[in-house]
Amino acid sequence: MMRADVTEGPLYPWTIPLRARIRSAPEDFRVDEIPATEPQGEGEHVWLQIRKTGHNSETVAEWLARAAGVPRSAVGYAGRKDRHAVTTQWFSVQLPGRAEPDWSADPPTGIEILAGRRHSRKLKTGHLAGNRFRLRLREVHGDRAAADTLLERMRQRGLPDYFGEQRFGYSNLERARAWFAGRSRPPKRNQRSLYLSAARAEIFNAVLRVRVEDGSWDRLLPGDLANLDGCGSIFPVETVDAVLRERCDRLDVHPTGPLWGQGGPGTTGAVRELEVAIAEARAELARGLERAETSHARRPLRMRPRQLSWRWESDDDLLLEVELGPGEYATGVAGAIAVLSGDS
Repeated sequence: MMRADVTEGPLYPWTIPLRARIRSAPEDFRVDEIPATEPQGEGEHVWLQIRKTGHNSETVAEWLARAAGVPRSAVGYAGRKDRHAVTTQWFSVQLPGRAEPDWSADPPTGIEILAGRRHSRKLKTGHLAGNRFRLRLREVHGDRAAADTLLERMRQRGLPDYFGEQRFGYSNLERARAWFAGRSRPPKRNQRSLYLSAARAEIFNAVLRVRVEDGSWDRLLPGDLANLDGCGSIFPVETVDAVLRERCDRLDVHPTGPLWGQGGPGTTGAVRELEVAIAEARAELARGLERAETSHARRPLRMRPRQLSWRWESDDDLLLEVELGPGEYATGVAGAIAVLSGDS
C-alpha cells in the first residue's frame, strides 16, 4: 500500500476487449443534463435550457452575457459539457428588475433555446443530479462476447472512477505546474479553476491506479473514508465488518480518494500513508493546491453506472446508454471496454 510510483500499472482490473472510434460526429455523443432543481417561474434569474452542438459551456455562457448586456459573472451553469457533442443543459442569467432579451433573435449556429423560466437563485457549479449519455462507438473490433460480459459486470459491480481527459484538457496540468512554480498566472478566473481541477485530478487518479493494482478500488479498507452512494455523505471506516462488506458489495457505499487541498486527506493508517506518499511524489501540485486555499474533499473510487444498456446495431457499431452522477465520465465507461480513437 505504500507504492507512490504509478507512472505504470493497470488502469483497470481486466483486459480491454475492443478497439473503437468515438465522436466520429457530434451526434455520436449526446448528453442530457439531469437538473437538481427545476425553475419555479419567478425571481431575478432567468433559467434557460439550451441544446448546443460545437460549443463548450463557457462559450455559451459568454454569449448569454453579451446578449443580456451583463457581466460574465451574472451567468451560471451546473457543469461543463463537451464541445464535440450534442448536449442539453441549463444556464441562469441574473436580470433583476429587467425584461429578458429575445434570446432566439440571433443565436450562434449550434445553439438552440429549448425552454426558459425565472427562478430565485443562480445556477451554481455542481448543482445537478447527473447526466444521461448516449454514445455510439464505430468501427468496433474485438471480442464482442467478452465486451458483453464486461458490461454486465460493470452494471453489477461498477468500475474505477477515473477523471477523464476532459478534466485535463490540452495542457491544464502543465499550466497548473507553471502557475504553482511562479512562471505564469491564470489569465481568467475560469482558467484558474480548470488548472486547480487538473492538479487535483492528477493526484486522485494516481491513488486510484494504485488501488486498482492492489485490488482495493472496490472494497473498503480500515482507515478509509467511505461515501454513501448517490450523495455527498462521507464517514470514516475504523473496521470493515460483515455489514460494511455487504453494503459495499451491493454498491451502497464506496471507498473514496483525495481531492487534494488544505486540511489533509482525513484518512488514517495505511490508507493515509498511501495518499500522503502519492501527494508528496507530486509535491509541486499538492503544495500549489494548498497555497491556493483549495479545501480538501473526497471522490468515490468507484463509479456506479445507472440505467446502463447497450445494443449492437451492426457488425461494427455499438450504442451505449448510461446515467451517471455529477463529475462522472461516459468516456470512462466506453474506455473501460474499448481502446478509443477519434476526436476527444
